[in-house]
Amino acid sequence: MSQVPADLKYTASHEWIRTLADGTLEIGITDHAQHSLGDLVFVEVPQAGRQVKAGESCAVVESVKAASDVYAPFAGEVIAGNPALADAPETVNSDCYGAGWLYRMRVAAEALAAAGLLSAAQYQKVQDAEGG
Repeated sequence: MSQVPADLKYTASHEWIRTLADGTLEIGITDHAQHSLGDLVFVEVPQAGRQVKAGESCAVVESVKAASDVYAPFAGEVIAGNPALADAPETVNSDCYGAGWLYRMRVAAEALAAAGLLSAAQYQKVQDAEGG
């Protein structure tokens, strides 16, 4: 069974969101997502300063099985991509909720409130429905 930390929020498209102390958001893919993809061989993260729209593809994770887009859960500005993943994409497999974060962004509070994020329990139901 996949890990679903209770302190994070989730999207139905398998991204997790952590609110950092300064109010910015850290985003990555869930344990379920990285496990479904298999061993990652390439990760492309967005550049700082990029403006993204909610639902826009802004990162790519690629495994020996498939490439998969990672979507922005909200509109906002990317403030950092995780540079360590260029040389070590497997970090997402080994530590998806820690060192394997993909990017950080700043969003307006109203965008965050309107995003319809899932709690850990709600996300677990999405996984279960997919047979995960």
